[in-house]
Amino acid sequence: MIHLGVNIDHVATLRQVRFAREPDPVWAAALCELAGAKNITVHLREDRRHIQLRDVELLRKTIRSKLNLEMANTVQMVKLALKLKPDQVTLVPEKRQELTTEGGVDISKNFFSLKKSIFKFKAQKILAGLFIDSQEGQIRRAQEAGADFIEFHTGPFSEAKSRREENQCLKKLFQGANLAHTLGLNIHAGHGLHYLNIHRILTVPYLEEVNIGHAIIARALFIGLEKAVREMVEMINTKISP
Repeated sequence: MIHLGVNIDHVATLRQVRFAREPDPVWAAALCELAGAKNITVHLREDRRHIQLRDVELLRKTIRSKLNLEMANTVQMVKLALKLKPDQVTLVPEKRQELTTEGGVDISKNFFSLKKSIFKFKAQKILAGLFIDSQEGQIRRAQEAGADFIEFHTGPFSEAKSRREENQCLKKLFQGANLAHTLGLNIHAGHGLHYLNIHRILTVPYLEEVNIGHAIIARALFIGLEKAVREMVEMINTKISP
């Protein structure tokens, strides 16, 4: 069974527009869990543009499902994550000027620092993964770094301009998933996934988890958060297209 992780960053984005108390992402997380989400994902950025430290601390204390903390691989963030003790950490690249994560981690360029951080997380029984592009070299280096899982960056697939381009992206994901499986890595996927393309991603072999944020929060504006999550859970469980 493929599990749904709901990224609630954009609930916090709306709150931070006014630097107000609402909407509260902690409350949103509870509704997502009631609707069937198997994990709650938050990206605690260094610039704190949406999710705040307070949010992660409360989520750690209140949610019943898995807490997935996305974060940059910096000394400060690693130290903070070890203190917060989420169930799972996903190391992602981070730029101050970007609107959202633009690509996967360059493992080869940062191999030793990533390996050191992953070792620290695993020593504290925190699952550690890397957000990467579906490339053979990256997948192999992820395994060498000791990652428990990889999360494929599905942005190129989601942004494809034609069916042919989409098929090419999907082929790379298939190849990457098969390789990752042989190397003993668990496989997740996320970025840009929505109600109209999720059914194709669900065909990727050995996929265990998808993380979706913007599409669910956007739909929730019109039909409510619980219903938006339930619709996605149903689509994943039945593998149907809308």
